[in-house]
Amino acid sequence: MSHEYMPISLTMKGRKCLVVGGGTIASRKVETLLTYNTKVTVVAPEIDADLTKLEGENLTLKKREYKSPEAATFDLVIAASDNDQLNRQVCEDARGAGVLVNVVDAPSFCDFIFPAVIRRDCLTTSISTDGKAPFMSANLRAILENMFPKHWNRMMAMAAIYRQKVQKSFPEDQGKKASAYTKFVEADWSKILDEMNNAEIEAELDEWLKA
Repeated sequence: MSHEYMPISLTMKGRKCLVVGGGTIASRKVETLLTYNTKVTVVAPEIDADLTKLEGENLTLKKREYKSPEAATFDLVIAASDNDQLNRQVCEDARGAGVLVNVVDAPSFCDFIFPAVIRRDCLTTSISTDGKAPFMSANLRAILENMFPKHWNRMMAMAAIYRQKVQKSFPEDQGKKASAYTKFVEADWSKILDEMNNAEIEAELDEWLKA
């Protein structure tokens, strides 16, 4: 079975993103993009107050009509206006320049889609239905929220620290690395996080490596 969308983790830091539209949907997309340290420009004749509150170093608001083919000068484009003809023009401009574009609520005009996401520090879990049944993504996200409770934030932060310690302690010994990682995974993290602060946990990690 072939699939249209391939899940990848793409670094967005510093990328220039264009959002055409200034309403509620555009606001949600902008909030998501800003989470990933992007440089976002919003173009729309009318801009919601929620977007105005977000304006700052990484968000530029331009209260005007879209000027074709300006989408071609960005790294990522989202068409989120309530004008289908405008959205399609933005899509054509972006695709003509090889720029990835997402047209809200129009999967056939999307080069990428926004999955439902759960983040726990450096852990990212995403669920997608390729834009065909997004209500199921939302439902599964609620289930996964319970599978990965909030204490996973601290645990994943410690996992990243522990990996660095393991790499430094056993740079060439794959067997010891595997054993060290198994010890981390099999530990009672609910108890550890409840009884120790971060400094105490790091000290415990060092003891695991000595053993």
